[in-house]
Amino acid sequence: MTQYYRPIAMQDAARPEGAPSLAGGWCWFDRVEVLQRGGSVGVVGVSDLPQAVMARLCAPRAALAGLGMNRPRIMGILNVTPDSFSDGGMFDAPEAALAHARSMRAAGAEMLDIGGESTRPGAAEVPVEAEAARVAPVIAALRAGGDEGAISVDTRKAGVARAAVAAGADLVNDVSAMLFDPAMAGAVAETGAALCLMHAQGVPETMQADPRYDDVLLDVYDHLEERVAAAEAAGIPRARICVDPGIGFGKRPQHNLALLRGLSLFHGLGCPVLLGVSRKKFIGTIGRAAEARDRAPGSIALALGAVAQGVQILRVHDVAQTAQALALWQAQWQLDWRADWPDAGPKGPSDGQPAPAPAR
Repeated sequence: MTQYYRPIAMQDAARPEGAPSLAGGWCWFDRVEVLQRGGSVGVVGVSDLPQAVMARLCAPRAALAGLGMNRPRIMGILNVTPDSFSDGGMFDAPEAALAHARSMRAAGAEMLDIGGESTRPGAAEVPVEAEAARVAPVIAALRAGGDEGAISVDTRKAGVARAAVAAGADLVNDVSAMLFDPAMAGAVAETGAALCLMHAQGVPETMQADPRYDDVLLDVYDHLEERVAAAEAAGIPRARICVDPGIGFGKRPQHNLALLRGLSLFHGLGCPVLLGVSRKKFIGTIGRAAEARDRAPGSIALALGAVAQGVQILRVHDVAQTAQALALWQAQWQLDWRADWPDAGPKGPSDGQPAPAPAR
């Protein structure tokens, strides 16, 4: 029976001698939970792990879209759509979109994720031409205005991806993991863009109708492992890929919570992990916040929990609030690479240097 290995991530300063870093980042681990279909097999020490498993869990991740993965990164959400679940219609005008992008940059967004098609439950598909006309001019205007930071395009369509990369995007964030458009793999391979592969059960129109899993954590892991292999077969190296478990995409609240508890499992794929949980409906259900705009506290709580499991990229609406929370989280563990405090103690497992700017 196939076994899966979930590292038990830690940040405590009392680090046992020889405990390896998780994915070359700020967490360490000396124990791993062994899982298989049917339940947990138990907890073992790292010395009991197969060499190939250790290599995947420990290898430092390559920079993605010009951003080093040795510390958490904030991806700010910019929806240039009339119907997104949280902010539809607020930033679909070009000037409003550019102003919000600049505001998120100033607040701490090291990557912007620009989307022209809502993927909320029940959302209808947008034609390629209309979607590209929403996102490409905004990306081009940002670059023309001197924005050199990382930019992602949130799309399922190869034509939109090509237009966005031509305008200056660095990463293609595909919620279908290249299954919606068969041409997507070729487009990403040819443009040289980075790629985010997300798990989704079904399509936005129907994905929340009746989602079911045998074991949601392992089912999602297996799916992403298959999609990473498909991307590699298409000529996209693993070093240009990150993965996203797809919180809320064809999942009930209990599925979302199971994935959040087990996030560190996904480091076994050998790619950076992205989490997009911001303002999702189940946060409002559990936290009693009916309006999406009132779900920042719950979103931040889950974001910090993800960082504690080594998740490298946080996709968020509330950039300033998340950046502040992350700065305090890092400070308490002496993991703040950006602050220059003479009495802050030793820095975390980093060279202390800023990440290089994305190549153009």
